[in-house]
Amino acid sequence: MQIFRGFHHPGIAAACALTIGNFDGVHRGHQAMLALLNNEARHRGVTSCVLTFEPHPRDFFAAVARKPELAPARIATLRDKLTELARCGVDQCVVLPFDARLSSQVPEAFIDNVLVRGLGTKYVLVGDDFRFGAKRAGDYAMLDAAGQRKGFDVARMNSYEVHGLRVSSSAVREALGRGDMDAVAALLGRPYSISGHVVHGRKLGRQLGFKTLNLRFSHWKPAASGIFAVQVDGLADKPLIGVANLGIRPSLDPEDVNGGRVLLETHCLEWPQSLGAEGAYGKIIRVELLDKLHDELKYDGLDALTQGIRKDCDDARAYFASTRRQTTRDRI
Repeated sequence: MQIFRGFHHPGIAAACALTIGNFDGVHRGHQAMLALLNNEARHRGVTSCVLTFEPHPRDFFAAVARKPELAPARIATLRDKLTELARCGVDQCVVLPFDARLSSQVPEAFIDNVLVRGLGTKYVLVGDDFRFGAKRAGDYAMLDAAGQRKGFDVARMNSYEVHGLRVSSSAVREALGRGDMDAVAALLGRPYSISGHVVHGRKLGRQLGFKTLNLRFSHWKPAASGIFAVQVDGLADKPLIGVANLGIRPSLDPEDVNGGRVLLETHCLEWPQSLGAEGAYGKIIRVELLDKLHDELKYDGLDALTQGIRKDCDDARAYFASTRRQTTRDRI
């Protein structure tokens, strides 16, 4: 998949079948929409294209209003969103910066400047609640009428349901917020994961006997937080099991080397000897959050923190042992 920041690039396809949205999480509803988009693109002989935004429009408006509580919790980093869009077979993705200029663009100007002249749109697929343009004044009917005048087709896809539940980014956020990782996996069609480059931290974990792999979560408000049993890909021939903390680490100094940013800190229960002590820094790994053990806790001192981590490791081992026993019974 080709990725473009903005649409003023010579490599962008001259014509495309397009869908527009934030695609936070790329859940099963998104996946169904992208499958239909790819099919329409093939039949029309054009490129399939996703138009998405960074930051999330609600992040932008929350910042303008100086009300951070209005910003949505973020399911995925931009890296993970783009990875999942590529896995869905999309040909190209255009990431537009959502700023004051774009937010003030009236629907008619958005159609002319972005869809027609910018992307050469021949087909647009939107969701049943799609709105666009300044003050969300544009809707499906307006887009459909514009398409008839300007030479592109417009289609609308109804909601996607799993077990009677409408699949949406909001539903994924709610499931992550309550720590129901089975429900999250059902909505996403895969285990929830976070990927990125392993970065340096305070190295306190190794002093306590629990070396960690640190990933920065780029958004300040992740939809999930707490302690999880996890599986790590990207370091060995097979996935490694471990325990991870996603959050702000309330037991530590907020002025630490990572500046109080949200981190995903993962301790592998078995460390590959081939990596050596420093072999993970700079590597790209993917951490699947499989089961939530508990919320973040504030411990009274390093001894209590060490005991808490040790118990988390024991609980993670128990989770994986139970999972293996269940898998064996299922095979029998």
